[in-house]
Amino acid sequence: MDSTSKERKKEDLYQKLQLLRVATHSASMNKASIIVDASKYIEELKYKVEELNQESSTGSSTMSQVSSAPNPLPVQVTVETLQKGYLINVFSEKNCPGLLVSILEAFEELGLDVLDANVSCADPFQLEAVGENQGSNTDSVDAQVVQNAVLQAIYNCT
Repeated sequence: MDSTSKERKKEDLYQKLQLLRVATHSASMNKASIIVDASKYIEELKYKVEELNQESSTGSSTMSQVSSAPNPLPVQVTVETLQKGYLINVFSEKNCPGLLVSILEAFEELGLDVLDANVSCADPFQLEAVGENQGSNTDSVDAQVVQNAVLQAIYNCT
């Protein structure tokens, strides 16, 4: 049993590294290179955020109307119940920094393992993921709880 839990943790880490690789558009296959590419990607995103902040502070009244909108990031989240988990689809016209990370953290808090995922972090942001309940959380999580957690993660990001 100990070796299976180690193998599962190793597989979970591998899956998370692959998600990171996809999210950061890394062509690398080894762990260290994926992490270095992710670090560079984060630095690029920080630079873009700084540029956008500068633009918005000097922008026209149209920019202030957009930023004060009650729902600055229109999204669609659907969750379908599968035999052993959920099919989660997220669509957003715009991406925001940290959106994917925020959603993945919500999955982790719910005790969902991501078994498969397709992600586009460009505009529009799209995520299709298959999540499976871990261990004892199988009864406490339903499709509505997953949907609410994902929506909360998105709004926390914005």
